[in-house]
Amino acid sequence: MLEEKTFEPKTLNFIEEIIESDLQSGKHRAVLTRFPPEPNGYLHIGHAKSICLNFGLALRYGGKTNLRFDDTNPVKEDVEYVDSIKEDIRWLGFEWAAEYYASDYFEQLYVWAQELIVKGLAYVDDQTHEEIRANRGTVTQAGVDSPYRNRSVDENLDLFARMRAGEFADGDKVLRAKIDMAHPNMMMRDPVMYRIIKTNHHRTGNKWCIYPMYDYAHGQSDSYENITHSICTLEFDIHRPLYDWFIEQLNIFPSRQYEFARLNLTYTVMSKRKLLELVVNKQVTGWDDPRMPTICGLRRRGYTPSSIRSFAEKVGVAKRPNVIELSLLENCVRDDLNKNAERRMAVLRPLKIVITNYPEGEPELLDAVNNPENPAAGTRKIAFGKEIYIERDDFMECPPKKYFRLSPGGEVRLKYAYIIKCEEVVRDSAGDVVELQCTYDPETKSGSGVRQVRGTIHWVNPANAICAEVRLYDRLFTESHMDDIPEGTTYTDYLNPASLQTVVALLEPSLKNERRNVQFERLGYFFQDIDSTPDSLIFNRTVTLKDSWVKKNK
Repeated sequence: MLEEKTFEPKTLNFIEEIIESDLQSGKHRAVLTRFPPEPNGYLHIGHAKSICLNFGLALRYGGKTNLRFDDTNPVKEDVEYVDSIKEDIRWLGFEWAAEYYASDYFEQLYVWAQELIVKGLAYVDDQTHEEIRANRGTVTQAGVDSPYRNRSVDENLDLFARMRAGEFADGDKVLRAKIDMAHPNMMMRDPVMYRIIKTNHHRTGNKWCIYPMYDYAHGQSDSYENITHSICTLEFDIHRPLYDWFIEQLNIFPSRQYEFARLNLTYTVMSKRKLLELVVNKQVTGWDDPRMPTICGLRRRGYTPSSIRSFAEKVGVAKRPNVIELSLLENCVRDDLNKNAERRMAVLRPLKIVITNYPEGEPELLDAVNNPENPAAGTRKIAFGKEIYIERDDFMECPPKKYFRLSPGGEVRLKYAYIIKCEEVVRDSAGDVVELQCTYDPETKSGSGVRQVRGTIHWVNPANAICAEVRLYDRLFTESHMDDIPEGTTYTDYLNPASLQTVVALLEPSLKNERRNVQFERLGYFFQDIDSTPDSLIFNRTVTLKDSWVKKNK
């Protein structure tokens, strides 16, 4: 469990101001929040922000948070999503006080619906979905009363009971609240409370064939649990009058809804529908594809719970919509891994080097620092020998000015080892560089302080190196503001063709057993993929050491 201090902000946001006022006035003695996902897909980074907010507020004020699944649409819901949501919340570091489902309250919601019918505040409507929508009116024009709006209480009770008993087909009838068809808020124009759906439910089976709409079930579920602060994203602000209306008419516990701006992230889509399309159309490998903004995708890529909590805290809580730079999320994981990830050497595009004057025989064992940011991480031994491999990008035959890597006649330091000098370039029959003949200065062993050169590069020893598939992930889209793309285009037009590149790399042998975040020196942070095996290693790039997109887009 997380400690309260993790969530202590420098200043109060507007929701915290409300909570503190409520506690000081005695309106509430304790804080009880809830996280109410619909189990129809996998959670994404936007949900992570909501999780951190709801659970974080409860932790800060000594309260509790319930997990409640809004399982009111059996067509789209599945226990697979229920399990994934619980796994994601626990991975982020939170634990809920109680686990509920809207389906737990189906009987009570039905009783409350009958109560509204008796009060003359609900009626059964035989109009089709299309007719109801057409008769609702517009923002500037009042709606038209349903011809069934003035049915008697007894007739409505009878029809509603027969709806529950399964006498009618899907779409034949709905139950609507009777409010005001001329109300300026379209949500208040006799909204639908129940519809008929004859589909198996993942928890209740075939017990029910009528299901409450979100706007009817949500507020009453909050009230039934005595939720003190029901925190939603900003698009639900127009739903709040209806939320309050149901609670007031039923005279039940007065839960209150508060809205904050949803998370919008550059180079990303947050729509569950669009994310599902990417999965179904195989434009990604699945919900946990490391390019996806889903929590399981971020986890597989190598993001840490603490980095996501830090991101949520930095984003803060706003009343107005805004767009957050993806680079902020990337910087949060960089900051976390810089402090905690051990360093290892890996060469993604190997170029062979033979050190002609290095003695034959057993490899020399050198000391390598595990994490310069954390002395307690200690050191490890790495083997150095006559033949090594460096990154192909660390050699250039005709270098520009201020190029401090290896070039013909030039010198460079091998990290933790010696200074070497390129003496000869070896080519294959096609003229491509396949090997560099170099010499080393034995007096320049790392730490000797004899002399310095400007460049330092990493390397691996092929004598004990291991091969691995390395997946170089990048941003899934090329357009930064995916909610504002040009007319006539679709979001899939901006899929980044370079969002995944795969190479076969040479790695330090200690990486064979690494199931934690590591930094490949000079390259970025990496994490062993869930499909990796001892005989077939796979590493995913979590993030580069620097934001390459800033430089690329200047």
